[in-house]
Amino acid sequence: MTGKERAKLRGMANTIQPIFQIGKSGIGETMAEQLGRALDARELIKITVLETADVTAREACGQLCEALRAEPVQCIGRKITLYRRNEKEPKIEL
Repeated sequence: MTGKERAKLRGMANTIQPIFQIGKSGIGETMAEQLGRALDARELIKITVLETADVTAREACGQLCEALRAEPVQCIGRKITLYRRNEKEPKIEL
């Protein structure tokens, strides 16, 4: 992903609200499945890492990107933004 594409996605992410929270139970298999379905439907999602979580936001971002084959858009504070292109029905044009 180029810098321009990432910048465009960051701009789009400013207006969306986090739809998932990672808490003290961490990132489980069911959460990964739900995140995968959300990425298929939306392509761009925002996640909040709670203070009680066992992992930091950066660690969670790395784990999620690896598990979901997603691209990290940004990780600021306790917020993570991920992008994965839907090959069948792309909604975001880069």
